[in-house]
Amino acid sequence: MNEVLGEGLFFHGTRADLRLGEFLTAGFRSNYRPDVVMNHIYSTALLDGAGLAAELAEGDGAPRVYVVEPTGAFEDDPNVTDKKFPGNPTRSYRSREPLRIVDEVTDWKRQSPAELRAWRERLEAIRVTSR
Repeated sequence: MNEVLGEGLFFHGTRADLRLGEFLTAGFRSNYRPDVVMNHIYSTALLDGAGLAAELAEGDGAPRVYVVEPTGAFEDDPNVTDKKFPGNPTRSYRSREPLRIVDEVTDWKRQSPAELRAWRERLEAIRVTSR
């Protein structure tokens, strides 16, 4: 395992309104490919990354960023680290085990409307090419 793995706080961005002590679990549809049911739950050690994920998440709720605690084994997210950013500079992780919500962060960096449009266009291009 990577030496950095496990250091610092872990964050998860979502539109779900959750309470402290609740668990995030795998088994839900992907925000980026709705035809895929996720076998893992994802987190990042980068607050801005979780904020972006929250803003791009599906759903009608407000974007939220939670501080989460792994309840079991976790690993570098190979979808990011092996394919896009070797060495895991995005500090992205995944686990089959639940993540416990331990706090909510309210002062994270928000994306501008133009930035969100650009991200959504990129995601739509990915969806179209993966069909």
